[in-house]
Amino acid sequence: MLALLSQDERQHSFSLAEFIATRIVAAGGWVPFDTFMELALYSPGLGYYSAGAVKLGVGGDFVTAPEMSRLFGQCLARQCAQVLAMTGGEILEFGAGTGAMAATVMEELAALDALPDRYAILEVSADLTARQRARVEELPEALRQRVTWLTRLPEEPMRGVVLANEVLDALPCSRFVVHDTRVRSLGVAMGADGGFIEREGFPDEHLARYAQPLVREFALADGYRSEVCWRIEPWIAALGQCLQEGAIFLIDYGLPRAQYYHPQRTDGTLRCHFKHRAHNDPLILVGVQDISSWVDFTRVAEAGEAAGLALCGFTTQAGFLIGSGIEELLAGDADDITRARRTGEAGRLLLPAEMGEAFKVMALGRGLQGPLRGFTLQDLSPSL
Repeated sequence: MLALLSQDERQHSFSLAEFIATRIVAAGGWVPFDTFMELALYSPGLGYYSAGAVKLGVGGDFVTAPEMSRLFGQCLARQCAQVLAMTGGEILEFGAGTGAMAATVMEELAALDALPDRYAILEVSADLTARQRARVEELPEALRQRVTWLTRLPEEPMRGVVLANEVLDALPCSRFVVHDTRVRSLGVAMGADGGFIEREGFPDEHLARYAQPLVREFALADGYRSEVCWRIEPWIAALGQCLQEGAIFLIDYGLPRAQYYHPQRTDGTLRCHFKHRAHNDPLILVGVQDISSWVDFTRVAEAGEAAGLALCGFTTQAGFLIGSGIEELLAGDADDITRARRTGEAGRLLLPAEMGEAFKVMALGRGLQGPLRGFTLQDLSPSL
């Protein structure tokens, strides 16, 4: 059972639902799902990521790895240090959440004597920006002064590292259903009671281009439902233009394409999170719940290649953290109490039943020499 809405949450959701309804009516009574998802998450001042409600942590809707344990950021910092030693330059983080990862990465890089020239954060949420600034203010001044916030990608090509933890899953995705070997678009219309209902429609250019080939490649059965995120290509292309030399690390829950569109995965991967409960109805609780879909990492790798970026590594989160030295970090804990606590945290990050296998890490790069340390455990690297 989902938690009850507070009065403020109810009013906020009602306001956004009214706004989306006017857009649906203006579009002729139906919009494709990616348009609905974009409005629900990013409508200025009203969307889930644009408004001021707490999203992350105990009082929010979900917890990400950097909030769960400093071990995650420490391991990521060690991988960043290797790249920065080759390229110099800066770190750019997309969607920095509460700022926990940025703070931990900077503290660990300082301990490794490997600080970047600057740590830039590109954030669309004013609320999260405020939380990030408050967290960064707790850092020593020598680290604080290197952190800055951007509203768009750097105009000049950068050298260094790009980080995106749980960013791709929040890109609006298109949904489809198969009928007689053809794809139909799943979209949203208004019901008789004024609520949102799912309706089928004709596929637009993007959906026809990206989803129809999947039906042939994987012999998708009649009634098969899933998603495709065509926005990955332009997003990666923009990063490719931005990165002169260095690596892009993408961390998210996802699968290679053959597993993503497995014949038994008949209803896709779309998930919603509200107060730490997961469900699969994106048409309720608009504006106060997260909506996301798993990432097709084969598509990400293809987009990287099209953008002139090399695939420098792909592995599970467990494989990446072990390769980046999580066992060394645990062994170096000063006392038994700390070691016991952090060992429990490591279990949540590493175990297959927790985040260890569902989350993957992909590295795309340009101008790098030699293997990256986080991707050395080949037996934990799934095939694309």
